[in-house]
Amino acid sequence: MHLLENMSLILGFLGFVFLQGLLVCTAYNVHHYSFITMLTINGGFPGPTIHVRKGNRAYVNVHNEASYGVTIHWHGVKQPRNSWSDGLESITQCPIKPGKNFTYEVIFSDEEGTLWWHAHSDWTRATVHGAFVILLEANTTYPFPKPAAEQVLILGEWFKGDVKEIIDNATATGADPTLSDAYTINGQPGFPNNCSTDTSYKLTVEYGKTYLLRLVNAVMNEEMFFGIAKHNFTVVAHDGAYIKPVTTSYIMITQGQTMDILLTANQSPTILQYTGNYTLPSSIPYPTLPNVTDQDAADNFTTRIRSLASAKHPINVPENITTQIFILVSVNQILCANASCGGPNGNRLAARLNNGSFVTHPLIYYKHTTGNVGNNTLYPSQGTKARLINYGEAVEIVFQGTNVGNAENHPMHLHGFSFYLVGTGYGNFNATSSPSTYNLNDPPEVNTIGVPKNGWVTIRFFANNPGVWFMHCHLERHASWGMDTVLIVKNGTTAETSILTPPANLPTCS
Repeated sequence: MHLLENMSLILGFLGFVFLQGLLVCTAYNVHHYSFITMLTINGGFPGPTIHVRKGNRAYVNVHNEASYGVTIHWHGVKQPRNSWSDGLESITQCPIKPGKNFTYEVIFSDEEGTLWWHAHSDWTRATVHGAFVILLEANTTYPFPKPAAEQVLILGEWFKGDVKEIIDNATATGADPTLSDAYTINGQPGFPNNCSTDTSYKLTVEYGKTYLLRLVNAVMNEEMFFGIAKHNFTVVAHDGAYIKPVTTSYIMITQGQTMDILLTANQSPTILQYTGNYTLPSSIPYPTLPNVTDQDAADNFTTRIRSLASAKHPINVPENITTQIFILVSVNQILCANASCGGPNGNRLAARLNNGSFVTHPLIYYKHTTGNVGNNTLYPSQGTKARLINYGEAVEIVFQGTNVGNAENHPMHLHGFSFYLVGTGYGNFNATSSPSTYNLNDPPEVNTIGVPKNGWVTIRFFANNPGVWFMHCHLERHASWGMDTVLIVKNGTTAETSILTPPANLPTCS
C-alpha cells in the first residue's frame, strides 16, 4: 500500500488547495498536485515546496487563472521517456490558456535531494517557482549525519514593474531588459531595502544543532555568492546528487542550480535567529563575500565539487565517446534597418549557440530542422535548429565561450538529463591537450553548469532518454535572445526505450 498525495497548484491571482489521502496499490508512490497561477502559485512567492520520495511520480494539475498562457518546467527531473510533461512552451507543448488547466505527469527516477520547478513562458519564472524536496528511499540513510531539521532557501529577485511588460518591451525594442530592484531570500528582500524593514527572512536555529539548508538559485540573470555571517558550512549535494563534502565560508551558485548545505549553529547568538534569551546586536553583521567580479573566488569553490562516487552512490561516466558536439556560445546583435533598435549601435541584442539564434516553432517534436555550425561572427542567423542523436550514444559536448559581444559566464541547462562535468578551462579548447585535464574519476553530476567567461567546459552523458529536450542558457535575457537549441534523442529498439504516448489532453495551440 502506498500513499497517493494530491495537490492543486493554481497559477493565477490567489488561492491554495492541498488535498491528501487515498491509499492505492502501485509499483511506486504517486502524488497528485494542482497549481493555480496568478502570476504567483497559490498566492505565494515563492510557490509551495513539493515533497516526494526518490522514484515517485507526481501529477500536477495547473489551473491558469492568469491573463496569458503559461507552462511549468520541472527543473532537473529527468522525466524518463516523458518530454510531453517537460513544460517547454512551443517546443513540447502549447501554453495552457487562461481559464484552462493541464495535468503534468512528473516522473522521478534517480534524483535525490533538492531540485525545483518554475514557469517556462517568457519571464514568468521570476515569480512562478518553488522547490522539490526529494526524500530518501525507505530504509536508507543520508551519506552524512542526519540533521536536526531542514529548511528550503530560494534566492530570487523582485521587480517593481510588471515582469511580462519588461520583457515584452525589451523584445519589441531590441534593448537590454530592465534590471530587477532587489534580491530576495524566500520572497523577502530584507535590509538594506527600505521596502521590507519588518519582513526580512529569518532562520531560527538552536545552538549546537546542525541544519540542512536546501538552496535554490531562482534568480533571473545573475550568478550569486552566498554566505552566512561568521559561519562556515558544508555543501553535501548539488543538483539532486550527492557530492564529496565541501566545507567553505561561501558558495558560488549559478542560475538554475541547487545545493544542499549542512549548517551547524555554533556561534554566539548574534547571528541567524538563535533561540533563547540574549541581547540583540545593535547592527546585523554581514557575511564576508567575494567581489561580484572575483572569478578566482568562484573557481576556488566550484573546482572543489566532486561526485560522491561511492559504492552506495556510484557514477557512470561515458569513456568511449560516440557522438561529439562542439558549441560556440556568445552574445551578438541583429542588424536593424536605419539603426532603429534599442541595442548597441541601433541594433537588436541577440544570443546564439554556434551561429544560430534560436526561434521556436510549435511543435518541434513534429517539425524540426537540422544544420551545421556556422561562422563565429557578430551577426547570427535566426532559425530553429535541432540535433538528432541516436538512442544510447555516449555524448560529449564542449561549450566554448567567446569574446564576441559581451563575454560572460553562461549557465547552460540541459533538460531530460544530468550530465558529468568532466573538464573546464580558460582560453580556447584544444582537442589535443584539453582532454588530458579531464576528471573521469569523480566528476560532479549536474543539470546546469557555468561556461566560464572566455573559457570552455566539457560535459558527458549517455543519450538514454528518448524525447525532445531543450538546452539553453539560464540567464533569462540570453535565453530570450536565442541562446537555445534542442536535442532530439531518437527512440531505441524496444517499447521500454521509446518515448511515451502523448497525453490526450495536451493544450491546443489554436
